[in-house]
Amino acid sequence: MFRRRPLARAAVVGGVAYTASKAGARSAENEAAEQNAPAEAEAQGPPPEAAPSADASMDELTKLKGLLDAGVLTQAEFDAQKQKILQSM
Repeated sequence: MFRRRPLARAAVVGGVAYTASKAGARSAENEAAEQNAPAEAEAQGPPPEAAPSADASMDELTKLKGLLDAGVLTQAEFDAQKQKILQSM
């Protein structure tokens, strides 16, 4: 009967030590991943742009039309930009 208590205590201490060890290892892995993440992101290059929504495309076309009317863009430049926007929709 006296022998059970030290065994139970050793089991509890061992279980706590095992859990703490696993948590420490997981924490170290997460820190290493966070330190490597910026280097991996730079290696991948810029993220691909998402396809613009219809509202954003219409706003862009409106801005281009304003630039055409103001004389900043030529008709050929306007048409080229308009085709790019329409193809991305």
